[in-house]
Amino acid sequence: QPNSMGGREVGGLANMLASHLDIDNPTHQQLVQNFWQSPHIAQKVGLKAVDMFEAVEAGKIKAIWIMATNPVVSLPNSDQVKRALEKCEFVVVSDVCQDTDTTDFADVLLPAQAWGEKDGTVTNSERRISRQNAFLSVPETIKADWWAVSQVAQKLGWQGFDFNSNYDIFLEHAKLSTVGNGFASERDSLPAFRYFNLQGLSDISQAEYNALKPIQWPVYADKQGTPRIYGDGIFSHADRKAKFIPTPNIEPKNKPNAEYPLILNTGRVRDQWHT
Repeated sequence: QPNSMGGREVGGLANMLASHLDIDNPTHQQLVQNFWQSPHIAQKVGLKAVDMFEAVEAGKIKAIWIMATNPVVSLPNSDQVKRALEKCEFVVVSDVCQDTDTTDFADVLLPAQAWGEKDGTVTNSERRISRQNAFLSVPETIKADWWAVSQVAQKLGWQGFDFNSNYDIFLEHAKLSTVGNGFASERDSLPAFRYFNLQGLSDISQAEYNALKPIQWPVYADKQGTPRIYGDGIFSHADRKAKFIPTPNIEPKNKPNAEYPLILNTGRVRDQWHT
């Protein structure tokens, strides 16, 4: 969860492409496909978490790889998630804990790196990219998630996954952010303008990457971050306007009374989030 913004930047949701590009936009599809030299690319929105587990139970998804989350606990309708994983032909779970409600369903359980063992970058909600260096030594049998994904992709015969380090991945990530992109003042002539732009970080050395200080995107050629966007009053929607959405207060449908004096919730509190 602390890297939710970073996950969106790399297309980690089922309804978007990497680098803040739209999955249902043919121009955006072509930009990413050409950059990756990929034979195919997704052209429609995929299944979000709840829909995905319904598809697993229906037999439409026969293999699932769960990383860095515990859906049997954190998703709604946990009984349905359990039924789905029981029925799924092949379940892989990457986790730092051997025994969780989800690992109980794993056909293959992979040991993952914990927070202090990880090396890479995270991005917070103010667009600030922070370099995270591991401060704990990692046992030899424990590998990074990017390494595991790359190894499986290579074994499946896919090209483009021969990364040697997270630095290699960061450079590709930064370069993709510049494709079809540029300054906000040029947006009318750009095929895929978005504020997410890491041009100034797309050619940094390994040493510069290791010493990277927290910086807010967009980062242009001057390698300076951008503390504030939208200062010109032009926003990212097609009509350039901001959208204000009123959210009127709605009273609970069932209020406490003398006969039913209790208020119940679903049990989701801060310290339970994703367990």
